Amino acid sequence: MSAWKHWMACGLLCLAASACVVRAQQPVTPPPTSGSAPFALTLKRAIELALQNSKDIQLVKLQVRVADDVELVTGSEFRPNLYVGSGAGYTYGIPSTPGGQAPSIFNVTYTQQVLNEPLRGVRREQLEQAQTQRLLLEQTRELVMARVASAYLELVKVRHVLDLLQKEKQSADKIVEVTQQRQGEGYELPQEVTKAQLTRAQVVQRIFQLEGRQDELEVYLRSQLGLAAEQTIDVTPEDLPGSAEQEGANLIAMASQSSPSILLAESQVKGKEIRLIGEKRGYWPTLELVSLYQVLAKFNNYNQYLRNPADFRYNNLNAGVNVQMPIFSTKTRANVELAKANLEAAKINLASQRTQVSAEVRQKSRRVQGADAAKEVARLELQLSQQNLAVVQSQFSEGKLNLRDVERARLDENEKWMTYLDANFQRQQAQLELLRTAGQLDRVLQ
Repeated sequence: MSAWKHWMACGLLCLAASACVVRAQQPVTPPPTSGSAPFALTLKRAIELALQNSKDIQLVKLQVRVADDVELVTGSEFRPNLYVGSGAGYTYGIPSTPGGQAPSIFNVTYTQQVLNEPLRGVRREQLEQAQTQRLLLEQTRELVMARVASAYLELVKVRHVLDLLQKEKQSADKIVEVTQQRQGEGYELPQEVTKAQLTRAQVVQRIFQLEGRQDELEVYLRSQLGLAAEQTIDVTPEDLPGSAEQEGANLIAMASQSSPSILLAESQVKGKEIRLIGEKRGYWPTLELVSLYQVLAKFNNYNQYLRNPADFRYNNLNAGVNVQMPIFSTKTRANVELAKANLEAAKINLASQRTQVSAEVRQKSRRVQGADAAKEVARLELQLSQQNLAVVQSQFSEGKLNLRDVERARLDENEKWMTYLDANFQRQQAQLELLRTAGQLDRVLQ
């Protein structure tokens, strides 16, 4: 009987545990697994998803909102501000509060800046700073586009190279097999077998390295595009659009008008100029609309300090303007000097950015030209190796060469293929950097 009870208890515990597991797993949607259908991507689609889901872009968008809100906070001084409150309390002697107002049961205060040029200059500078944040947003967008495009193109190259390396490994295996057979027949030295084995080991090592790089690129793209952690990606071999081809002189002219770095520096100069104008107007008078309504109480002994106690009023209203005329203000002078220094620094930074962008466009244009030349060399070397392979295969069919010679020729062709793919990717990267520096990446890739 005790054994039967023990068995029933175990069964009930198992059923309860199973029910708990089922209840815990019900609201969870299982993530896509590697066995699910691959997510087909094109270069354009990858960029669209990155612009929608990139955390870097979302962070800068929040910074734009913060800059807009800062301007609203400062601008609120020039709009009506109405406050209600109470300053009731016990007083002994002259009725007053730490704020300088008379104690009151209830009060309403109204304030609004009408003429305050230093504060208006701060507000206008903050408006320009909000525009600067929008330029930073565009700069971040282009940076994300360049990184995602580069990762996409590199993933295409890595996968193509991995396919070639798998074929190269097959050729290396055949070479090892043939060389070992010839050594057993006395036609090859032991070091030839070692050389063949070394070649195969090097191919295997490169496969492991590229598989690691492939995983890194896939993880990066999934995070930037907002895909599931285990979602497989299917990429299509692509090149940059034809409109990416630009002459260096044209790009230099375009960069002076649309480079994010130059536009950002110009916005900063404009903001500092506005601030300086506002600080110089600090010698002007300030004018503020003010109004105060108070409900007073007799227990604060106001009637003891009135010439005629019958003049005491529960309800009191003061309305008018508060005007201040600066006669001697060392603070205003110091603010003007500080604004001048900030403006000079912004102008120097703008000149430096223009020189730097022009130099970078020239340098990166030459890099693109050098990458074009390297790609053409790699293409011709690939073409030559393909022609050599065709000759070797013809001689093998005639019995003039053995299988090992054919496989070596195929190894050479694969190497030239990988060199060509790498040269093409280097050219694409050079184009992306050139277009981003010139501020043309958004126009080309969208």
